[in-house]
Amino acid sequence: MTILVTGSSGHLGEALVRTLHADQREVLGIDVLPGAFTQLVGSITDRGLVRQCMKGVTAVLHTATLHKPHVATHSRQDFVNVTGTLDLLEEAAAAGVTAFVYTSTTSVFGDALVPPPGEPAAWVTEEIIPVPKNIYGVTKAAAEDLCQLFARNHSLGAIVLRTSRFFPEEDDNRAVREGHADANVKANEFLHRRVDLEDVVSAHLLAIRHAPSAGFAKYIISATTPFSRDDAAELRSDLLLVLRRYVPAFEAAYARRGWTMASSIDRVYVNARARAELGWHPRHDFRSLLARLRTDDDIRSPLAREVGSKGYHDRAFRDGPYPLE
Repeated sequence: MTILVTGSSGHLGEALVRTLHADQREVLGIDVLPGAFTQLVGSITDRGLVRQCMKGVTAVLHTATLHKPHVATHSRQDFVNVTGTLDLLEEAAAAGVTAFVYTSTTSVFGDALVPPPGEPAAWVTEEIIPVPKNIYGVTKAAAEDLCQLFARNHSLGAIVLRTSRFFPEEDDNRAVREGHADANVKANEFLHRRVDLEDVVSAHLLAIRHAPSAGFAKYIISATTPFSRDDAAELRSDLLLVLRRYVPAFEAAYARRGWTMASSIDRVYVNARARAELGWHPRHDFRSLLARLRTDDDIRSPLAREVGSKGYHDRAFRDGPYPLE
């Protein structure tokens, strides 16, 4: 009973294969790039190869993709990777696979995440209608729709996980990089738009269990926020005031490290549905990070530390970890 992991040389793919191996599960990793956790080097657009991979497979974890940092360095056509997803879905359905889990992104929401000036922070749930703003978001949304189509028409249990930020690389905004330590930036994001790699992995493994009975479902996978929807206006106008109400210990912890907190946030990703329906219990949130900072300066989980940083390109750029579109 094998689990197929696409993109197994990538950040999430490696983490999934590592975890499955540790659980003594049978796993087959496929990627266009070789890697220590990839058993088969090849493309998911190779239909014959995909058909071969599906033999004995009971679940597919489809993480292979280009990412937002590739938007400025790759053509739009490079991003039209829906063919690979279609190959996987068709062969999975034909092989009787019981669970198909697609790794999507909160980037599909696009412009729906940006409230007008003076408006409350966006409270982002699965009900928000995406408004993709680049080719990355458009193709992710299209692949999500394909998953829904196969769940409906071919009885393939499919779950889409829209993950928030879990990359370890530096922020692409120069002002952010120059104004804050990298760990400071990421700790701030755990309030509203980041998730630890370990929790992303646990969500995927729960989705395998849930998919056969779910039919089709989409979930936001992000760290549990300490805020409620009633805080949305104040989060946009005075974040520090809200934080002092919910997590007053942050000030002393930040002061010890010379860290600073943002004054405002414009969105909050809400994971309530994933917790309720998948039984997902993310271990890493802003409060747990504060506890960890008392004994350890590294805010990453052990798994995130093991996997480390993959980078997005095979070359360096003068102005940041990757160029902007």
